[in-house]
Amino acid sequence: MTKTALVVGASGIVGSATAALLVEQGWTVHGLARRAVEQAGVQPVAADLQDASATKAALADLDPDAVFITTWLRQDSEAENIRVNGAMVRNLLGGLPKPTRPRHVALVTGLKHYLGPFEAYGKGTLPQTPFREEQGRLDVENFYYAQEDELFAAAARDGFTWSVHRPHTVIGLAVGNAMNMGTTLAVYATLCRETGRPFTFPGSAQQWAGLTDMTDAGQLAKHLLWATETEAAHDQAFNVVNGDVFRWQWMWSRIADWFGIEAAPFDGIVRPLEQQMAEDPNNCTGIWREIAVREGLAEPDLARLASPWHTDADLGRPIEVVTDMSKSRRLGFTGYQPTDDAFFALFERLREQRLIP
Repeated sequence: MTKTALVVGASGIVGSATAALLVEQGWTVHGLARRAVEQAGVQPVAADLQDASATKAALADLDPDAVFITTWLRQDSEAENIRVNGAMVRNLLGGLPKPTRPRHVALVTGLKHYLGPFEAYGKGTLPQTPFREEQGRLDVENFYYAQEDELFAAAARDGFTWSVHRPHTVIGLAVGNAMNMGTTLAVYATLCRETGRPFTFPGSAQQWAGLTDMTDAGQLAKHLLWATETEAAHDQAFNVVNGDVFRWQWMWSRIADWFGIEAAPFDGIVRPLEQQMAEDPNNCTGIWREIAVREGLAEPDLARLASPWHTDADLGRPIEVVTDMSKSRRLGFTGYQPTDDAFFALFERLREQRLIP
C-alpha cells in the first residue's frame, strides 16, 4: 500500500527537497505551507500553524504515515521564537487526527542545539567539537528545545515514534527563505562580478582557517526518510551533515572560480555581508533589479533571494564548528555529499531557473 506523508514547510529549502524525494520514492505527499505552492507530485495544503483551529480544519482528512516538520518563523527575540515556534508544533500535532496506524514524526532543528540561539550564538560555555548528540542541551532558552518538548509530549499522548535531525547550514534551493547561504553567496558573487568589487570573505579568521562542514538539502531529505523507515533510528536525535570537512579559505576560491571572479585575499577583518550590502554606495538592491531586467531573471527583489544576516551569523562565528555523524553511521546511514559539489549543483539550478544570470 502506498505510504502517505505530510511535509510541513513544503515551500522551503528542506521541505521542497524532502517532498521531491518522497514523490520519487512513490509516496503520496501532502505539502503544507501558509500559502499553497505548486510542486510536481505534491498535493498542497494551505494552513497557518499559528492558528490552531484553522490548522485542525485543514488537516481533518489526513492520516499520514509520516510527518516531516521542516519549518519555523523568525521572531524579534528568543522568547518570541519559543512562544511562536513551540505553538506551531503543538498546533500541528494537536490538529492531526489521532493515528490509526503506526506514524513517525521527524523534526528538523539544527546546530543551534549546541551553539545556542541567535541572541547568544556561539557564546558562553559550549560543548567541544565535533558536536555529538549525547552532549545534550545548553543551560539557555532555545526555541529548538521548545519544539522538541512539544514533539515529545505529543508522541507520549498519541503513541507515534519520532526523530530529531540537526543539520549544519543547509545548501538548497528556495525563494524567500530566511536562512539561505548558498543563494546569498551566489547573489553576492554575481554583484561582485557586475560591479568589479572584491569578492571578500565576510566572516571571522576562525571560520576562514578552521575546519567546518555543511548539509546539502538532498542529503538531509535522505536522512529524514532513512530515520522514518529504520526502526532502530526511532525515538532518537541525530546530527546530519554531508560527510566531508573543509576550510573556507579553500571553498571561497572554489566558489569564486565557478563565477569567473577572483577571491580577495583575507586580511582577518570581519566585514559582515549585511553591512556591505546595506551600505554599498552602488546600491546593491538597485543593481540587482537592473541585472534582473537585463538578463530576464525571475526574481528582481534582492531581499527574496539573499539572507545576509544568517550568512553573517554562520561565517562570523569565533569558534570551529564540526559535526560528528557516528551515531547515524553505526545504524546504517551511508549518505555522502561533497560540499563543493552541493554548491555547484545549487548554482546550476539557480541558473536554470533564471534566478541568477
